[in-house]
Amino acid sequence: MASGPENEADQQLSLPGLVRAEARRAKPPAEKKSVPRAEVDPIARVLVDLPLAHLDRPFDYGVPATMAATAVPGARVKVRFAGQDVDGYVVARTSTTDHTGRLQNLRRVVSAEPVLSPEIAEVVAEVAARYAGTRSDVLRLAVPARHAATEKLPSEPAPALEAVPDPGAWSSYSGGAEALGALAAGGSPRVVWSVGPGDDPFAVLAEAVVATAVSGRGALVCLPDVRDVARLDAVLAARLGAGRHVVLTADAGPSKRYAAFLAVSRGAVKIVIGTRAAAFAPVHDLGLVALWDDGDDLYSEPRAPYPHAREVLLVRAQRSGAAALLAAHARSVEAEYLVRSGWAQEVALPRAALRSRVAASITGDSDFDLERDPGARSRRLPREVFDVLREALVHGPVLVQTPRSGYATRLACDTCRTPAGCSVCHGPLTISAAHAPPTCTWCGTAAVAWSCPECGGRGLRAPVLGDRRTAEELGRAFPSVPVQTSSGERVLSGVAARPAIVVATPGAEPPAADGYAAVVLLDTWLLLARSDLRAEEEALRRWFNAAALVRPDGGRILAVGDPARASMQALVRWDPAGFAAREIDERREAHLPPASRVAVVSGPGDQVEAALTTLGVPGALPEGAEVLGPVEVPGDRGDEVRYVIRVPRAAGTDLSAALVALQAQRSARKETHLRVEVDPAALG
Repeated sequence: MASGPENEADQQLSLPGLVRAEARRAKPPAEKKSVPRAEVDPIARVLVDLPLAHLDRPFDYGVPATMAATAVPGARVKVRFAGQDVDGYVVARTSTTDHTGRLQNLRRVVSAEPVLSPEIAEVVAEVAARYAGTRSDVLRLAVPARHAATEKLPSEPAPALEAVPDPGAWSSYSGGAEALGALAAGGSPRVVWSVGPGDDPFAVLAEAVVATAVSGRGALVCLPDVRDVARLDAVLAARLGAGRHVVLTADAGPSKRYAAFLAVSRGAVKIVIGTRAAAFAPVHDLGLVALWDDGDDLYSEPRAPYPHAREVLLVRAQRSGAAALLAAHARSVEAEYLVRSGWAQEVALPRAALRSRVAASITGDSDFDLERDPGARSRRLPREVFDVLREALVHGPVLVQTPRSGYATRLACDTCRTPAGCSVCHGPLTISAAHAPPTCTWCGTAAVAWSCPECGGRGLRAPVLGDRRTAEELGRAFPSVPVQTSSGERVLSGVAARPAIVVATPGAEPPAADGYAAVVLLDTWLLLARSDLRAEEEALRRWFNAAALVRPDGGRILAVGDPARASMQALVRWDPAGFAAREIDERREAHLPPASRVAVVSGPGDQVEAALTTLGVPGALPEGAEVLGPVEVPGDRGDEVRYVIRVPRAAGTDLSAALVALQAQRSARKETHLRVEVDPAALG
């Protein structure tokens, strides 16, 4: 193209942005107007919402006079950071700053509602340090998303409390009446409560809440899932009356959840129940933090920095001087460690009371069982199971727990026991119904003409059966008795007090009116077969939760399994504390949690190796640290590895600090972010 003035003009006309840019460069830079700042405390310390570890600290900003009344501590604001407008929270207002250069002003106040209280800001910082994460990540868990329309509505104050605590069920436990009395008197007992069979844990939890409220303080109770929350919600509504407590769950929806959060934040309501999302609720005058079934893995947050609700609540109890209550049918090793260390006291039923309530036995593998039933060892349903069901069905419903949902969840060759795989993608085969052909769980291909690649056999067997197949077998054995299943998305809310068989998977067992006449635990080996540090602890927790639904006056518990297992013996003796104490002793010898602190570092192999080289510098890791690994992490790329770092429990804080420093260093260098988990719930 020929060049010339005409062509250049045409180009300028076709590119007006260039003309404007040239015009701006030709003008001298305009002086920025000086914005007057607030007369009182003109500096705002802002926690900027940045997930970068090396920027995890408050930054100072000027407060324009126009924002003096709205930029209050706890308010959401917009600030300029690295050339972008980003979100943040005002954590403090002050008159001085250590910053030596020119301070930028706040861009705007998103909302004057103080949603981040000073107490929660401190808890967020401590939790982030404990789990080697950033405050930005923890804040997303602590403060729900804003719902502007809801924020404009007032929060109605709770009516005056008229209820008084009823020590009924608490008085039957050793130390129970004293703990409840201390709560009502304004004390702060720390209790690990082993709930016996036959007692409604939600009714007894409600009495602890009532006792705390009577003393004029707030209470916060966390439960594993929405079904448990609904049960406690109903009990509290009947016990306290309407409007005296709120429910905080992630499933409530943005408007309802934010309205409940604001009612608590504004001090209108001081009693909160919810799932792990409620652990950071800003309860005013906090007097009690409580957790039901703390061993449930639902309390472990799946997002960074992966905090556990139990640890968050214990941090809050320690900081605020509130009472702490860990209640469960089973006993987690962490709860037992609190008792052993003297931090908490045990509240449990006397042994005589337990013996009068529980009659548990094991069948399937002892010499006596084999003498009565020679096929007991190989049969999934020994003869004694049918005997117990037949006797119990005369008196009411029975519960049968099976670890897997579905029909036949895994198939194998009937001749050589080789696992049956799909000929297309090599995925596992399963059967979804009695007359359905085996299909692949990965690609869905029907294996109509399957044959074993090892022996050529065409027969299939199901070494692992699901709840529907179990229900089918029991239905044939007891044709006149209704059979129901409860699992997955089909969880029953309750069972009537009439003869029926309820087949349920762990965690989906519905309560029965007046309790079950018998509880049968099948396929116990399957829960014990997990390759995880907590496999036996988790199995026992699930068995206790099912067995506790039995009637306390003549109900029967029968487990099909190996009587030599320590967990089985703990079930028969109903001794969750003894099993947890044994687990702690074994883990102390193996340098495993809770006797030690553990961190898992995973990521691309070369990056993790480089990080460990940095941590290998003398003084970077606390004394006594052990580095175990590498172990390949299954994934899409196949190049990720995992290392485990363990230290003595007393050095846990130093380990977290070292990992925080490592992440900050890598963040500043714009290196690949590594996954860091401190004391993970599962350690396989």
